[in-house]
Amino acid sequence: MKIIVIGANGQLGSDVAEAFADAGDEVSSLTHADLDVALADPIAARMREIRPDVVINTAAMHHVENCEKDPALAFAVNGIGARNLAIAAKDVDAKLVHVSTDYVFDGAKDNPYVESDVPNPLNVYGNTKLAGEHFVRSMADKHFVVRVSAIYGKKPCRAKAGLNFIELMLKLARERGEVRVVDSEFVTPTSTKEIAKQIVGLSRSDAYGLYHATAEGACSWHEFAKEIFSLTHTSVKLHVARADEFPAKVPRPKYSVLENKELKNRGLNVFRPWREGLQEYLFGNAGS
Repeated sequence: MKIIVIGANGQLGSDVAEAFADAGDEVSSLTHADLDVALADPIAARMREIRPDVVINTAAMHHVENCEKDPALAFAVNGIGARNLAIAAKDVDAKLVHVSTDYVFDGAKDNPYVESDVPNPLNVYGNTKLAGEHFVRSMADKHFVVRVSAIYGKKPCRAKAGLNFIELMLKLARERGEVRVVDSEFVTPTSTKEIAKQIVGLSRSDAYGLYHATAEGACSWHEFAKEIFSLTHTSVKLHVARADEFPAKVPRPKYSVLENKELKNRGLNVFRPWREGLQEYLFGNAGS
């Protein structure tokens, strides 16, 4: 199949492009320098030129604080950009996989969110990503909206100074010998490699719709850090940080755990427990 990966130089996009190439597909990897999703005409022209079977949109403005400072730009990328891709993909009869986020929820629930739960974003980022979901679901017949959470991958994350949570914890442990992490926020750490595998699987189906796509289980950020240090035999003093010790400049959900209900209902779920994904990230297939 012919595949277009939008945002192919990002943390998730790079693994998605690699996964499709490994599956034998013809991949066109496009970055922001190649294509600005906020501009409709260049997207339409590129779609007609390549005529892909599947388009995967991993591009986003996802630095939460920057989204809050410039909501118009955030909406142009996360909302209008998704709309532009939905229209262009439909025009060439391509499937569209659009990556969204757990931040469409407010975190007030105390058990995992399923796809039928009503979103209630707390910030500009979450609102603009939800807008993008609505555009895709209403304008692209052949769509997969895939919500992810707490992702990490080998490719540096530009919005986070090049460090994912794992690398940040290991860096702080080396430099300080002591780390403080909150235990009041809950997520499901998920590797980009596994998300890419799931997206490849979805692309081979016609089970269009909205999906949660995260590793199995959940943990606090403190528990995640503890497991990182345990697996790597890192000598460090790990403390529980007070909830108000690192005050957030922008409201964020305290509970961002997603349940892959629809993937499981359709027999499509490929995810393993989050600890197994972490082991593979750290040591390769030895931990699989």
